[in-house]
Amino acid sequence: MTEGFAMELCGNKAAWQIVPDGIESIDIEAVGMKISEAGFEVGVQSRIVWTFTGNADLTLYPSGMLLVKTADKDVAEEIAHLHCSEWTR
Repeated sequence: MTEGFAMELCGNKAAWQIVPDGIESIDIEAVGMKISEAGFEVGVQSRIVWTFTGNADLTLYPSGMLLVKTADKDVAEEIAHLHCSEWTR
């Protein structure tokens, strides 16, 4: 557990699940646009999932959960901080 979010390594050890504290749902389109503005390229856009590519591949869910596909914990933590302090706020 980190301040502002929970971060858990997924079973395949190549992705991290980021769950922001105190958020049960998000406006996926608004958050998706913020991630895009941060330099990530948008892939899939639907009401149930948005995907992005950049220094890590991201999958955003309406619950606010973000899946960060990278084996690099430092990259995942950097993205988690952005997600929880800027993108979802």
